[in-house]
Amino acid sequence: MSLFRKKKLSAAVPELIAAQRTHGGMTALPPAVQPFEKELYDRLRCAVPIIDAAIIKIIRLTGGFHVVCSDEKLQPELDRFMDNVPVGISGRSIGFFIDNFMDSLLTYGSAVGEIAADREHDRIAGLWLGDVTSVNISAGADPFSRRYSLKCSDGQVRNIAHPERILYASLVGGHSILRGLPALSSILLRIYECIGQNFDRVGNVRYAVTYKPPAESGDFAYSSDRARQIAHEWADGMNSARHGQVKDFVAVGDVDIKVIGAENQLFDTDVPVRQLLEQLIAKLSIPPFLLGLNWSSTERMSAQQADILTSELEYYRRLTSPVICEIGDAFLCSIGSEAVCHVDWDNINLQDETSLAEARLKNAQAKEIEQRLAAEK
Repeated sequence: MSLFRKKKLSAAVPELIAAQRTHGGMTALPPAVQPFEKELYDRLRCAVPIIDAAIIKIIRLTGGFHVVCSDEKLQPELDRFMDNVPVGISGRSIGFFIDNFMDSLLTYGSAVGEIAADREHDRIAGLWLGDVTSVNISAGADPFSRRYSLKCSDGQVRNIAHPERILYASLVGGHSILRGLPALSSILLRIYECIGQNFDRVGNVRYAVTYKPPAESGDFAYSSDRARQIAHEWADGMNSARHGQVKDFVAVGDVDIKVIGAENQLFDTDVPVRQLLEQLIAKLSIPPFLLGLNWSSTERMSAQQADILTSELEYYRRLTSPVICEIGDAFLCSIGSEAVCHVDWDNINLQDETSLAEARLKNAQAKEIEQRLAAEK
């Protein structure tokens, strides 16, 4: 006799979902990206090159993929579609679409696209990547359906007639991976701005020419004339280098020439800049050596960082795989097939290939030893 009783599923509305809807709970998807957020993240990528480089490397390191059809007879036709499907007005192929889709997903926290249909030929005309700031997403009639509405240029909001053609994905919470970086980036940019100003003042060599007339010479009455003459000759000597000439400055009397700021030293900004970069890289989950930062790290630490990056890339693959399968299933449906497809991702890097080969070799060696011992017995 079983100690646990089997409960039958009731057809009533789930109580948790009903309670959340009654009290205004989060039954809708995360809020859409606001226009000011989009502009902020775009400017952030332009202002801090290391952030833009990290996002681009994440997209490239995610790797390639191959869409496999459940019906082998339709595989060549599916491959042709995936390799030649138009994407907007500037690209072609499913790979191009997913790269731009992931770029929006990482930068803004969500991405939206559309499968454009050709009504005349009853097929898919192409794919389009939408603007996440112009689309509102909310819960539909049931808790597991979505309702899409579009913000028009005239300020009106209208519902999208074919929500089944919309492709949507979001990160956890719908927040961008750049969330929290604007404050740190503003400090980093302020430090770089100060470094530039200090080099304008100290790095660009400027001279202080001081003329001290002797007290008994009576030149005090002509000090202003002497100063103008010295300034003219000094400027002529400095400007001669632009014309490929070298002139000496000759003066009579006590003339003192010093470099402005030579006794001062530039502030050492290595420590604060590195601390800020560490915060940025920790948020982006990119090993420093991939961004050209020559920080001291051991081989074991580099391997651990590579493993962390691999887990991050696997997470992004899980987010984009349903979108790819949805596009493939839509194409198969357009040609009158009930087949489905799945995504086979390439290995992330060659290190994974080496590790898998070594593991298979060790397993084969262990199995051979076990068989030899069993034969001897």
